[in-house]
Amino acid sequence: MKFGIIVFPGSNCDHDCYHVVKHVFGQETEYIWHKETELKGFDCIILPGGFSYGDYLRPGAIARFSPVMREVVAFAKKGGTVLGICNGFQVLTEVGLLPGILMRNKTLKFVCGFVYVKVENNQTVFTKAYRAGQVIKIPIAHADGNYFADEQTVKRLEDNNQIVFSYSTADGRITDDANPNGAVKNIAAIMSKEGNVLGTMPHPERACESLIGGEDGIGVFDSIIGGAEIP
Repeated sequence: MKFGIIVFPGSNCDHDCYHVVKHVFGQETEYIWHKETELKGFDCIILPGGFSYGDYLRPGAIARFSPVMREVVAFAKKGGTVLGICNGFQVLTEVGLLPGILMRNKTLKFVCGFVYVKVENNQTVFTKAYRAGQVIKIPIAHADGNYFADEQTVKRLEDNNQIVFSYSTADGRITDDANPNGAVKNIAAIMSKEGNVLGTMPHPERACESLIGGEDGIGVFDSIIGGAEIP
């Protein structure tokens, strides 16, 4: 597969994503500068974490107007696979590829560390390497990860199985104490109705090597690449 990693001014997880898909998984990978107006030959586009445009106005609000985002939207609407991680998730909501918004954490503090998330839907291009209901340990690092959508939107997400990861306890219970940012329904990751766009606040690219704390994020990339059959 060929991966494209979008680079905005202020991106700081672009190198992490590049390292994982290029060196851990051995896939063809290129950086894509935010001013690019053409995407050709890519199988998956990744919008990495960081602070695009310094998070001015609000996270992702300026990045959505970058020239490359017109191409990302077109790529997604044609069925291309798009993964937005942390700030990338925020950009995807701002540009309208995913519903809802990411607000300031309930604690009003930046949170950083490993959390447990439950795999709510393993029948997706992003999660087929996991078991249904599997609990994985993945790091977060954000100040604006509090996912919110109105009741009607949340119900649609539930009815369409678009909630992919939920913050949970180590044994898979969905509790307030397991929620690090106040996200409605403990939502940690959602996908588009079509199933080809995923936004996740936890960072799977930071959990792909035991040397840096764990390998539970491997399943996301293994699923995209096609290294596992749907259970």
